[in-house]
Amino acid sequence: MLRTTREYFAATRALEVETPALSASAVTDVHIASVQASAVGRRGFLHTSPEYAMKRLLAAGCGDVWQICKVYRAGESGRWHNPEFTMIEWYRVGYDHHSLMSDVERLIGAVLPASRQFDRAERLTYREAMQLHAGVDVFQDATPMLVARLQSAGIEVPHDVAHDRDACLDLIMGTLVGPQLGLDRLTFIYDYPASQAALARVHGHIASRFEAYLDGVELANGFHELGDPQEQRTRFEHDVAERRRRGLPIVPIDENFLAALEHGLPECAGVALGFDRLVMCAVGARHIDEVLAFPFDRA
Repeated sequence: MLRTTREYFAATRALEVETPALSASAVTDVHIASVQASAVGRRGFLHTSPEYAMKRLLAAGCGDVWQICKVYRAGESGRWHNPEFTMIEWYRVGYDHHSLMSDVERLIGAVLPASRQFDRAERLTYREAMQLHAGVDVFQDATPMLVARLQSAGIEVPHDVAHDRDACLDLIMGTLVGPQLGLDRLTFIYDYPASQAALARVHGHIASRFEAYLDGVELANGFHELGDPQEQRTRFEHDVAERRRRGLPIVPIDENFLAALEHGLPECAGVALGFDRLVMCAVGARHIDEVLAFPFDRA
């Protein structure tokens, strides 16, 4: 599968790159915990994704870039998670998120074995998927209605989640909707609420973001990339403030990445794909440990 991946990107004339796994800065997203490390007397972090470094290469004029790398996330362990896992990440210049979804579909179709080939992928907006599989309207229903929907399905809603609209939506997606996606073919969910934009562009109340699902599992997360350095700084600062409010570790913002955005990021779209999960889908594994030679508890 790795060999086929390399052949796919070579055929599409994308440049394979390497970027550092160890950085002086870290991701600010409150939902992702970086693994701390130290080097030459300085605090550092193992990357949770090569995103920032790869975008610096884009800003430097490298064109389409991709890589296969190990990434690290603290506190992630379970059926679908290992603290160290393999990620395929790539960026296409001149693409939006719709074009990139087609690219993701072609790669997955090329990499999966003949026994797992599927018809043309399904595409649903985030709103359509939530209405279809959970019966909620993500733009109209009040937070108490979202809580009631979860409770009616027998799902316990923690106190802090019950007062956080996006946390309720995430819980609905993770428990009621996601497991219903991609059961007979690859499914893309796109146009997320602007409050869940991450590093995607926003148009009104919609974020140009997508996720890919197969066998009820999220495989990939992609964006029509935000290129505005001031907006990106504002989002980072909002993340830091939210981390402080939640009592989470405060991590340094990546100023080198912001400087690259100041220099100019080309029009592009990018995506990160969890390779180990794709292997699970290919062989019918039910636990990530089945496709890792050395899971963390045996590393």
